[in-house]
Amino acid sequence: MKILVIDDHALIRDALRGVLRELKADATVLEAPDCRQAMGLIEAHPDLHLILLDLNLPDRDGSVMLADLRKRHPTISVVVLSASHDRETVLKALDLGALGFVPKSAPRDVMVSALRLVFSGGIYIPPEALARVEAARDEPVRQPKSPADIGLTERQLEVLALMMQGKSNKAISRLLDVAEPTVKHHVTAILKALKVTNRTEAVIAVGTLGWELPRVAQR
Repeated sequence: MKILVIDDHALIRDALRGVLRELKADATVLEAPDCRQAMGLIEAHPDLHLILLDLNLPDRDGSVMLADLRKRHPTISVVVLSASHDRETVLKALDLGALGFVPKSAPRDVMVSALRLVFSGGIYIPPEALARVEAARDEPVRQPKSPADIGLTERQLEVLALMMQGKSNKAISRLLDVAEPTVKHHVTAILKALKVTNRTEAVIAVGTLGWELPRVAQR
């Protein structure tokens, strides 16, 4: 496994390297202090598995880089690290395709647990962002125990699993070998079943439920 840490603070990179070594002793950990060096490493190592990206970088806005990475390198997972973790910042990062958001202020044990969740295929979202879905509901609702409780089909669970990976409708269509309008129909049904209005809220909602989603083979 190859992991790239992009952060302009050497102490943060050192701390993250220690956490990553604890979780993945055999991982190759690359480091970059800015976007320019990071892009050079990404081009030199197309087999990267994960990028840990700070949003506050000296030579480029981290959000812009995140959007660029998801467009140019969609197979590489990106997890955002940031000193700012207000709800708006978290939701924006998720909207741009981040597969998780870890506050730099998180205690070491929380950071370890967050990255362990990411490595196992999950998405870590700070509690303050998780509260958004609950606050958006007019009345308390019993949380479903399983996808079947809200009527999700096996195909919709596959679509949801790929949504959780930040895949676009077009990418999901290709991976599942179905028409793109069919994918859009499934996404609409998923949002309605989860009582949310967009993909970001769907990701957050599923993160609170702890469902184990199917693994979809990548082509």
